Amino acid sequence: LCLLLKGDVKKLDFCKKTVIQTVKELGDLNIMVNNAGMQVHQKAPKSIDEQQLADTFKTNIFAYFYFANEALEYLKEGDCIINTTSVTAYRSSPNLIDYSSTKGAITSFTRSMATNLAKKKIRVNAVAPGPVWTPLIVSTFDEEKIKSFGSETAMERAGQPSELGPAYVFLASDDASFITGR
Repeated sequence: LCLLLKGDVKKLDFCKKTVIQTVKELGDLNIMVNNAGMQVHQKAPKSIDEQQLADTFKTNIFAYFYFANEALEYLKEGDCIINTTSVTAYRSSPNLIDYSSTKGAITSFTRSMATNLAKKKIRVNAVAPGPVWTPLIVSTFDEEKIKSFGSETAMERAGQPSELGPAYVFLASDDASFITGR
């Protein structure tokens, strides 16, 4: 079963309704995956206007708070939250300053939530992908950047979403029952 719920993750009300609708349709909630993200390339920090900054933070980190807080109404011992951050949380990205900042915030959010929820035995972890072919890439990069996208990695290519899926599945599984805050 797959639920398709259309809305704006920047809106608290939509995030709440999404979790409630999911529980209503599926009967329970055991795993919350936060995976929203937006990025706008800017060559200079002054090019990031107030609206872009607000939209990036509301999409990339506020939504994670909104979804997690609502999910906590239903999560119980053994359940988990998995956040998607980015390698940009750990290394610079000179043309994605606001995006990288939110990814660093997600990393800190993950670690703080993990220690906060440890006594309830709810695990919180993150996956920090490097370059991966997603719709975000082709919609935000120019043609020249797309040609070389991922070539700077050790594998000399960008990853595919299917190559990341197993990391999420592992973190959601009982095999990761001792892992939190990572």
